[in-house]
Order: sequence, then structure tokens, then C-alpha cells
Amino acid sequence: MTESTLNKIENLSGSLSQRVYQSLREAILSMRYPPGTVIRKGAICEQLGVSRSPVAEALARLSAEGLVDIIPQSATKVSCFSMDDIREACFLRQALEIAAVERVAQYRNAEELAALTRNVRMQELLVADKDFVGFYQMDEEFHTLLMDFTGFGGVSQVLESVSLHLTRARMLVLPEEGRPIETIKEHKVILKAIKEQNPDAARQAMKHHLGQLVPRIQPLEESHAEYFKRN
Repeated sequence: MTESTLNKIENLSGSLSQRVYQSLREAILSMRYPPGTVIRKGAICEQLGVSRSPVAEALARLSAEGLVDIIPQSATKVSCFSMDDIREACFLRQALEIAAVERVAQYRNAEELAALTRNVRMQELLVADKDFVGFYQMDEEFHTLLMDFTGFGGVSQVLESVSLHLTRARMLVLPEEGRPIETIKEHKVILKAIKEQNPDAARQAMKHHLGQLVPRIQPLEESHAEYFKRN
């Protein structure tokens, strides 16, 4: 593990353990700490300038989320992928996002439509600049905006919690040639349905969009076998 890949915690908010948690979590979700990475408490303490207690608390939270495996008297490792977990996450994400986009298409206002339009335009600019990390962040924001615009305050957090394994796996799919452009095209179809206030078209567009996830992640089980759990 290269601990230098951790973000500094000085500019993060919350308690010390919360800030350590945020730094470690972001490194795991961004795949800077890939599955199987051994996490050494001492090295993290040294880099972040903290004691072992907040690191232990942060790792306990990450373990509860399924992002790390803590083996008593042995080691702590970033958890490996499971296709079963990924399929379940896709199923749950579809249920949430299809319901969300249908509602947004019905009740969106001009300000919300403008925010979604700006987001898609930014995606196009980032892909043109080959800034695929920035594109991925805007892609995630597009979906977060849809959840926020439902008017239900808790659904974004629910989506994030069910999508943790997908978030990591998608970082491996991200460099796939042509996929960002296809993603933007799919987002534009969703946006068009929202603009036209057509819930049926929005639902079908989102179903097609999210339906691309599992077929694209499935081959990773062979091409990146070291990242997946062995039966």
C-alpha cells in the first residue's frame, strides 16, 4: 500500500475519526486503494499525524460498510469485489433511480432542468479534454441531482450506501474506450425526457442506461481476477 495516496485531513470537517474515515473511504472508492490492499494502521497514523484510536474507529466504520475486512490478530485489507454484491447493488440502484427519474420528469422545475443541462454540458467538455476522472465525478453528480430533485431528503444517502461496490468497480470500467461518450448520449436521452416531462420515456431511458452496468463489469472478474473474491 502506498499511504501517500491518502488525502490530507486538515481541510475535512467533523471529528478526527470522521476525517480519517473520509480520507480512507475516498481512497478506497477511487481505487487508489484497490481490493486486497493491506491497510497498516501505523503507516496511516504517521502520514495523517493521528493516534491509533481514530484510525481504528474509521476502519470499524469502513468494515461495517463492507469496504474493508478486519481479520483479528492478522491484517486489515480492502475488501474484494463479489459479482453477487454488484448485481444486488445494480438491482437496488435501478429500483431507486427509475422511481426517481420518473418523479423528476413529472415535477421538475426550470431551475432543476437548468442544473441537469449544465451538468451534461460539463460532462461533454471534460470528455473532450480527456479528463475522465472529472467526467466520472460529473456523472455521479448527474445521478445525485436526480435523487435530490425528488424532494426526498434521504434518498441520495440511500443511493450512495447501496452503490459503494458499484462505485469502486466502475472506476475500472471508466477508461474503456468510447464508454464516456456513450454515457453522455444516454444522459441526453434521460435529460430530453425530463425536459419534455415524459415520465414513461424517462423511466425507459434510465432503465437502459443502468442496464449497461453489469454487462460491462462482468468481464472484470476475469481481466482483474485479483480484485474479486474466490469461491
